[in-house]
Amino acid sequence: MKTRIYIDTSVIGGYYDDEFKEATRALFKRLENKEVAFIISDLLELELTAAPLRVRQLLSKFPRGKFESVSINQEVMELADAYIKEKVVGKTSLEDCRHIAMATIYRADVLASWNFKHIVNLDRIKGYNSVNLRRGYQLLEIRSPKDLINYGN
Repeated sequence: MKTRIYIDTSVIGGYYDDEFKEATRALFKRLENKEVAFIISDLLELELTAAPLRVRQLLSKFPRGKFESVSINQEVMELADAYIKEKVVGKTSLEDCRHIAMATIYRADVLASWNFKHIVNLDRIKGYNSVNLRRGYQLLEIRSPKDLINYGN
């Protein structure tokens, strides 16, 4: 079974960023080779509307069937709010929390992000997973795309 990777908006931007493009493109190559499946959300698509044109158009280079699409719902919003209430991150990180909550609720194998401040951060990961476990959800693996180039192989 393919590893299901929830990608946040930073991964899309990383495709063109000098610092992150090598690892990001390698991860997308794994998608093209059908080694992994990407989960994208309506939140990601909304966030992309403010991105530069080439970033906004990246996903359209791939057949729509390459992605599993998920949507924000009440359960996602409640879990995201719980991360903030439990002070895993501050209120300004609500959108990040929604990505974490969607990856958790839709049972992604791993969430990929280049956001080292609010997402791919050991203390934050422990906090998100503490909330997840107390609320009956599974632990969520959170990694940078660089960590996922060979993940699951």
